Amino acid sequence: MKGFITKDVHPFFVLLLLLAFMTGGYFVASFFYSLLVNWIFGISIMELVKIVENPAAYPNGANAMLMFQGLVQFFSFVIAPLYLLRVSGYNINLYLNWKERPWLPLILLSGLLVLLIMPANSVIIEWNATAKFPGFMKGLEEWARAKEDELAELTKLIADFGTLPRLLVGLLVIAVIPAIGEELVFRGVVQKQLHRWTGNPHVAIWVAALIFAAIHVQFFGFVPRAVLGALFGYLYYWSGNIIVPIVAHFVNNGFSVLLLYLHQTKAVKFDVESTEAMPLYSIILSLVLSAAVLYFLHKHFSELRLRNQELPEPASDTL
Repeated sequence: MKGFITKDVHPFFVLLLLLAFMTGGYFVASFFYSLLVNWIFGISIMELVKIVENPAAYPNGANAMLMFQGLVQFFSFVIAPLYLLRVSGYNINLYLNWKERPWLPLILLSGLLVLLIMPANSVIIEWNATAKFPGFMKGLEEWARAKEDELAELTKLIADFGTLPRLLVGLLVIAVIPAIGEELVFRGVVQKQLHRWTGNPHVAIWVAALIFAAIHVQFFGFVPRAVLGALFGYLYYWSGNIIVPIVAHFVNNGFSVLLLYLHQTKAVKFDVESTEAMPLYSIILSLVLSAAVLYFLHKHFSELRLRNQELPEPASDTL
Protein backbone atom coordinates (compact mmCIF):
# COMPACT_ATOMS: atom_id res chain seq x y z
CA MET A 1 0.00 0.00 0.00
CA LYS A 2 3.01 2.31 0.37
CA GLY A 3 2.80 5.12 -2.18
CA PHE A 4 -0.83 4.32 -3.04
CA ILE A 5 -1.52 8.07 -2.73
CA THR A 6 0.98 10.37 -4.46
CA LYS A 7 2.87 12.95 -2.41
CA ASP A 8 1.95 15.83 -4.73
CA VAL A 9 -1.82 15.45 -4.23
CA HIS A 10 -3.42 18.80 -3.37
CA PRO A 11 -3.68 19.52 0.40
CA PHE A 12 -7.46 19.86 0.08
CA PHE A 13 -7.70 16.22 -0.97
CA VAL A 14 -5.20 15.16 1.70
CA LEU A 15 -7.50 16.70 4.31
CA LEU A 16 -10.51 14.94 2.77
CA LEU A 17 -8.60 11.66 2.86
CA LEU A 18 -7.69 12.30 6.48
CA LEU A 19 -11.37 12.77 7.31
CA ALA A 20 -12.21 9.55 5.44
CA PHE A 21 -9.47 7.59 7.21
CA MET A 22 -10.56 8.95 10.60
CA THR A 23 -14.16 7.95 9.85
CA GLY A 24 -12.90 4.48 8.98
CA GLY A 25 -11.00 4.46 12.26
CA TYR A 26 -14.23 5.25 14.08
CA PHE A 27 -15.95 2.20 12.58
CA VAL A 28 -12.97 -0.04 13.36
CA ALA A 29 -13.01 1.27 16.95
CA SER A 30 -16.75 0.61 17.18
CA PHE A 31 -16.24 -2.97 16.00
CA PHE A 32 -13.57 -3.72 18.60
CA TYR A 33 -15.62 -1.90 21.22
CA SER A 34 -18.66 -4.09 20.57
CA LEU A 35 -16.49 -7.16 21.18
CA LEU A 36 -14.58 -5.90 24.20
CA VAL A 37 -17.53 -4.31 26.02
CA ASN A 38 -19.39 -7.62 25.91
CA TRP A 39 -16.35 -9.61 27.02
CA ILE A 40 -15.26 -7.25 29.84
CA PHE A 41 -18.55 -5.78 31.08
CA GLY A 42 -21.10 -8.31 29.79
CA ILE A 43 -22.93 -5.61 27.81
CA SER A 44 -24.63 -6.84 24.65
CA ILE A 45 -24.65 -4.98 21.34
CA MET A 46 -28.37 -4.27 21.77
CA GLU A 47 -27.63 -2.42 25.03
CA LEU A 48 -24.89 -0.24 23.60
CA VAL A 49 -27.18 2.40 22.12
CA LYS A 50 -29.05 2.76 25.40
CA ILE A 51 -25.77 3.12 27.30
CA VAL A 52 -24.52 5.85 24.96
CA GLU A 53 -27.80 7.71 25.43
CA ASN A 54 -27.82 7.36 29.23
CA PRO A 55 -24.59 5.84 30.63
CA ALA A 56 -25.48 6.88 34.20
CA ALA A 57 -28.35 4.38 34.24
CA TYR A 58 -25.96 1.42 33.97
CA PRO A 59 -23.49 0.22 36.64
CA ASN A 60 -20.63 -0.04 34.13
CA GLY A 61 -21.84 2.81 31.93
CA ALA A 62 -18.99 5.18 32.86
CA ASN A 63 -16.32 2.52 32.32
CA ALA A 64 -17.89 1.50 29.01
CA MET A 65 -17.91 5.11 27.77
CA LEU A 66 -14.30 5.61 28.88
CA MET A 67 -13.33 2.50 26.92
CA PHE A 68 -15.23 3.75 23.86
CA GLN A 69 -13.50 7.14 24.05
CA GLY A 70 -10.09 5.51 24.29
CA LEU A 71 -10.67 3.19 21.35
CA VAL A 72 -12.04 5.94 19.11
CA GLN A 73 -9.13 8.23 19.97
CA PHE A 74 -6.63 5.47 19.25
CA PHE A 75 -8.00 4.29 15.90
CA SER A 76 -9.27 7.65 14.56
CA PHE A 77 -6.56 9.99 15.84
CA VAL A 78 -3.46 7.79 16.09
CA ILE A 79 -3.76 4.96 13.58
CA ALA A 80 -5.64 6.89 10.86
CA PRO A 81 -3.14 9.76 10.31
CA LEU A 82 -0.15 7.41 10.55
CA TYR A 83 -1.74 5.08 7.99
CA LEU A 84 -2.49 8.03 5.70
CA LEU A 85 1.17 9.11 5.79
CA ARG A 86 2.29 5.54 5.17
CA VAL A 87 0.10 4.97 2.10
CA SER A 88 1.20 8.38 0.82
CA GLY A 89 4.75 7.05 0.67
CA TYR A 90 6.29 9.28 3.32
CA ASN A 91 9.00 8.40 5.75
CA ILE A 92 6.79 9.12 8.79
CA ASN A 93 9.68 10.03 11.07
CA LEU A 94 11.17 12.54 8.62
CA TYR A 95 7.76 13.97 7.72
CA LEU A 96 6.79 14.66 11.33
CA ASN A 97 10.27 15.61 12.55
CA TRP A 98 12.14 17.75 10.04
CA LYS A 99 14.62 19.15 12.58
CA GLU A 100 17.09 17.40 14.82
CA ARG A 101 15.71 16.29 18.22
CA PRO A 102 15.73 19.15 20.75
CA TRP A 103 17.67 18.90 23.99
CA LEU A 104 15.50 17.12 26.59
CA PRO A 105 15.26 20.15 28.94
CA LEU A 106 13.75 22.17 26.05
CA ILE A 107 11.06 19.50 25.58
CA LEU A 108 10.31 19.49 29.30
CA LEU A 109 10.26 23.30 29.38
CA SER A 110 7.62 23.21 26.64
CA GLY A 111 5.47 21.14 28.99
CA LEU A 112 6.14 23.52 31.88
CA LEU A 113 5.07 26.42 29.66
CA VAL A 114 1.53 25.01 29.55
CA LEU A 115 1.36 25.20 33.35
CA LEU A 116 2.86 28.69 33.45
CA ILE A 117 0.30 30.02 30.99
CA MET A 118 -2.73 28.64 32.86
CA PRO A 119 -3.35 31.70 35.12
CA ALA A 120 -3.26 34.03 32.09
CA ASN A 121 -5.52 31.70 30.13
CA SER A 122 -8.00 31.67 33.03
CA VAL A 123 -9.00 35.22 32.06
CA ILE A 124 -10.00 34.01 28.59
CA ILE A 125 -11.74 30.97 30.11
CA GLU A 126 -13.89 33.18 32.35
CA TRP A 127 -14.72 35.58 29.52
CA ASN A 128 -15.67 32.77 27.13
CA ALA A 129 -17.70 30.89 29.76
CA THR A 130 -19.85 33.97 30.45
CA ALA A 131 -20.14 35.15 26.83
CA LYS A 132 -23.57 36.28 25.63
CA PHE A 133 -24.95 35.93 22.12
CA PRO A 134 -26.74 38.81 20.36
CA GLY A 135 -30.52 38.79 20.81
CA PHE A 136 -31.22 37.41 17.34
CA MET A 137 -29.01 34.39 18.15
CA LYS A 138 -30.85 33.48 21.34
CA GLY A 139 -31.89 30.09 19.96
CA LEU A 140 -28.30 29.25 19.07
CA GLU A 141 -27.13 30.30 22.53
CA GLU A 142 -29.73 28.09 24.21
CA TRP A 143 -28.66 25.14 22.04
CA ALA A 144 -24.98 25.79 22.83
CA ARG A 145 -25.68 26.02 26.57
CA ALA A 146 -27.71 22.80 26.49
CA LYS A 147 -24.94 21.04 24.58
CA GLU A 148 -22.39 22.36 27.06
CA ASP A 149 -24.42 21.07 30.01
CA GLU A 150 -24.90 17.68 28.32
CA LEU A 151 -21.16 17.27 27.70
CA ALA A 152 -20.39 18.48 31.23
CA GLU A 153 -22.63 15.77 32.68
CA LEU A 154 -20.96 13.11 30.54
CA THR A 155 -17.51 14.37 31.51
CA LYS A 156 -18.46 14.38 35.19
CA LEU A 157 -19.63 10.78 34.85
CA ILE A 158 -16.53 9.37 33.18
CA ALA A 159 -14.05 11.61 35.00
CA ASP A 160 -14.40 9.77 38.29
CA PHE A 161 -10.75 9.28 39.26
CA GLY A 162 -11.20 8.67 42.96
CA THR A 163 -8.98 5.56 43.00
CA LEU A 164 -5.43 4.97 41.75
CA PRO A 165 -6.46 2.43 39.04
CA ARG A 166 -9.08 4.89 37.74
CA LEU A 167 -6.44 7.63 37.75
CA LEU A 168 -4.10 5.52 35.62
CA VAL A 169 -6.90 4.68 33.17
CA GLY A 170 -7.87 8.36 33.06
CA LEU A 171 -4.29 9.39 32.31
CA LEU A 172 -4.16 6.87 29.46
CA VAL A 173 -7.53 7.74 27.90
CA ILE A 174 -7.66 11.49 28.56
CA ALA A 175 -3.99 12.46 28.53
CA VAL A 176 -1.71 9.99 26.72
CA ILE A 177 -3.82 8.90 23.74
CA PRO A 178 -5.34 12.36 22.97
CA ALA A 179 -1.93 14.05 23.31
CA ILE A 180 -0.44 11.73 20.70
CA GLY A 181 -3.50 11.45 18.47
CA GLU A 182 -4.69 15.05 18.38
CA GLU A 183 -1.17 16.34 17.74
CA LEU A 184 -0.68 13.85 14.91
CA VAL A 185 -3.96 14.97 13.33
CA PHE A 186 -4.02 18.73 13.93
CA ARG A 187 -0.34 19.59 13.92
CA GLY A 188 1.21 16.67 12.03
CA VAL A 189 -1.26 16.56 9.14
CA VAL A 190 -3.76 19.46 9.19
CA GLN A 191 -1.31 22.22 10.08
CA LYS A 192 1.42 20.99 7.75
CA GLN A 193 -0.97 20.57 4.84
CA LEU A 194 -2.51 24.01 5.42
CA HIS A 195 1.00 25.48 5.49
CA ARG A 196 1.75 23.70 2.23
CA TRP A 197 -1.52 25.01 0.77
CA THR A 198 -1.35 28.64 1.89
CA GLY A 199 2.40 29.12 2.21
CA ASN A 200 1.71 31.03 5.45
CA PRO A 201 2.66 29.24 8.70
CA HIS A 202 0.59 31.59 10.87
CA VAL A 203 -2.58 31.00 8.86
CA ALA A 204 -1.93 27.26 9.04
CA ILE A 205 -1.35 27.34 12.81
CA TRP A 206 -4.46 29.37 13.63
CA VAL A 207 -6.82 27.59 11.23
CA ALA A 208 -5.67 24.22 12.60
CA ALA A 209 -6.16 25.58 16.14
CA LEU A 210 -9.70 26.75 15.32
CA ILE A 211 -10.57 23.33 13.89
CA PHE A 212 -9.02 21.72 16.96
CA ALA A 213 -11.25 23.85 19.21
CA ALA A 214 -14.36 23.28 17.10
CA ILE A 215 -14.25 19.48 17.20
CA HIS A 216 -14.74 19.54 20.97
CA VAL A 217 -18.21 21.06 20.37
CA GLN A 218 -17.97 23.30 23.43
CA PHE A 219 -18.59 26.90 22.38
CA PHE A 220 -18.14 28.29 25.88
CA GLY A 221 -14.64 26.86 26.00
CA PHE A 222 -13.85 27.49 22.32
CA VAL A 223 -11.54 30.51 22.58
CA PRO A 224 -9.16 29.27 25.31
CA ARG A 225 -8.95 25.90 23.57
CA ALA A 226 -8.10 27.63 20.27
CA VAL A 227 -5.38 29.65 22.03
CA LEU A 228 -3.98 26.43 23.46
CA GLY A 229 -4.09 24.82 20.01
CA ALA A 230 -2.19 27.77 18.56
CA LEU A 231 0.42 27.43 21.31
CA PHE A 232 0.91 23.77 20.39
CA GLY A 233 1.08 24.81 16.74
CA TYR A 234 3.86 27.35 17.29
CA LEU A 235 5.82 24.92 19.45
CA TYR A 236 5.63 22.43 16.59
CA TYR A 237 6.50 24.98 13.89
CA TRP A 238 9.50 26.30 15.84
CA SER A 239 10.84 22.94 17.02
CA GLY A 240 10.13 20.84 13.92
CA ASN A 241 9.51 17.87 16.21
CA ILE A 242 6.09 16.36 16.93
CA ILE A 243 7.24 15.19 20.38
CA VAL A 244 7.28 18.81 21.60
CA PRO A 245 3.54 19.58 21.19
CA ILE A 246 2.73 16.02 22.30
CA VAL A 247 4.53 16.59 25.61
CA ALA A 248 2.88 20.01 26.04
CA HIS A 249 -0.55 18.54 25.28
CA PHE A 250 0.04 15.65 27.68
CA VAL A 251 1.04 18.01 30.49
CA ASN A 252 -2.11 20.09 29.94
CA ASN A 253 -4.47 17.10 30.00
CA GLY A 254 -2.53 15.09 32.55
CA PHE A 255 -2.34 17.99 35.00
CA SER A 256 -6.13 18.41 34.80
CA VAL A 257 -6.67 14.68 35.42
CA LEU A 258 -4.25 14.73 38.36
CA LEU A 259 -5.96 17.77 39.90
CA LEU A 260 -9.33 16.06 39.51
CA TYR A 261 -7.96 13.01 41.31
CA LEU A 262 -6.54 15.13 44.15
CA HIS A 263 -9.80 17.09 44.41
CA GLN A 264 -11.94 13.93 44.43
CA THR A 265 -9.75 12.32 47.09
CA LYS A 266 -9.95 15.60 49.08
CA ALA A 267 -6.18 16.06 48.97
CA VAL A 268 -6.66 19.60 47.60
CA LYS A 269 -9.56 22.03 47.58
CA PHE A 270 -8.76 23.61 44.21
CA ASP A 271 -11.53 22.94 41.67
CA VAL A 272 -9.99 22.38 38.23
CA GLU A 273 -13.44 22.67 36.61
CA SER A 274 -13.91 26.26 37.84
CA THR A 275 -14.19 28.91 35.10
CA GLU A 276 -13.31 31.84 37.37
CA ALA A 277 -10.21 33.89 36.60
CA MET A 278 -7.28 33.41 38.95
CA PRO A 279 -5.92 36.24 41.19
CA LEU A 280 -4.50 39.26 39.39
CA TYR A 281 -0.95 38.82 40.72
CA SER A 282 -0.82 35.26 39.38
CA ILE A 283 -2.10 36.44 35.98
CA ILE A 284 0.60 39.13 35.73
CA LEU A 285 3.31 36.70 36.83
CA SER A 286 1.98 34.14 34.35
CA LEU A 287 2.17 36.62 31.47
CA VAL A 288 5.75 37.64 32.32
CA LEU A 289 7.06 34.09 32.80
CA SER A 290 5.20 32.72 29.76
CA ALA A 291 6.56 35.47 27.51
CA ALA A 292 10.11 34.82 28.76
CA VAL A 293 9.83 31.06 28.23
CA LEU A 294 8.27 31.52 24.77
CA TYR A 295 11.16 33.79 23.75
CA PHE A 296 13.70 31.32 25.16
CA LEU A 297 12.12 28.35 23.37
CA HIS A 298 11.77 30.21 20.07
CA LYS A 299 15.44 31.23 20.21
CA HIS A 300 16.73 27.75 20.92
CA PHE A 301 14.33 25.89 18.63
CA SER A 302 15.36 28.18 15.75
CA GLU A 303 18.94 27.01 16.22
CA LEU A 304 18.07 23.37 15.58
CA ARG A 305 19.49 22.04 12.34
CA LEU A 306 17.30 20.63 9.58
CA ARG A 307 17.43 16.91 8.91
CA ASN A 308 17.51 15.36 5.45
CA GLN A 309 13.79 15.79 5.34
CA GLU A 310 11.11 14.39 3.12
CA LEU A 311 8.68 17.18 2.39
CA PRO A 312 5.46 17.14 0.37
CA GLU A 313 5.56 18.78 -3.02
CA PRO A 314 4.22 22.36 -3.17
CA ALA A 315 0.50 22.47 -3.85
CA SER A 316 -0.74 23.57 -7.24
CA ASP A 317 -3.08 26.55 -7.44
CA THR A 318 -5.99 24.50 -8.70
CA LEU A 319 -8.06 21.80 -7.11
